[in-house]
Amino acid sequence: MIEFENVSKSFWTGTRRKVILDRASFRIELGRSLGILAANGTGKTTVINMMAGLEKPDEGFVKRGCRVSFPLGFMGGVNAKQSAHENCRYIARLYGLDPDYVESFCRWLCGLGEYFNMPLATYSSGMKSRFTFSLMLAIEFDIYLIDEGMPSTSDVEFNRKAGAILRERLKNSTVVIVSHSAQTLERFARQAAVLRNGQLYMFDTLEEAKRLYDYT
Repeated sequence: MIEFENVSKSFWTGTRRKVILDRASFRIELGRSLGILAANGTGKTTVINMMAGLEKPDEGFVKRGCRVSFPLGFMGGVNAKQSAHENCRYIARLYGLDPDYVESFCRWLCGLGEYFNMPLATYSSGMKSRFTFSLMLAIEFDIYLIDEGMPSTSDVEFNRKAGAILRERLKNSTVVIVSHSAQTLERFARQAAVLRNGQLYMFDTLEEAKRLYDYT
């Protein structure tokens, strides 16, 4: 599970303080995938990053009682001065996994050829996206986090292979996805929530969430 307990988060924009969460409390249970509706600019990515532990709340606590992925397509967490070979073996040791397995999985999936042994700083954005996506799929998580703003790749073969693996993983995992579009959420979750005015309002169905989201 992921639990937010009296969590507050805000940013100074230069002219005003933008509130993302204001003493918000909610819980995401395993086995109940959740779609979060939020308008652009309201802090969708910030909330998903706090779930992953990539950002800390200003106040309150975020508790993770299971293995939670970093956001799908997240481009951080790797060392640009090291090669894909070095990065995936390091990440494997952090998660207590077999470095040989993680390395061979990533080599097969991302298809970087000789670049796999070159520093990530030499990669194009598409190559780096393929590697970080492969790295996430090499690790099995209980909860997968998806941000609608995640980077994409134009490599058709990679998309085919990675998409098939992801669909198989999601059959037995919980998904949390944030988007401004209800149509996007329909593919992943039946339960939904709305992020508005610093609070996350939870609903049993997407239809209920849409009624609040569409209300002006």
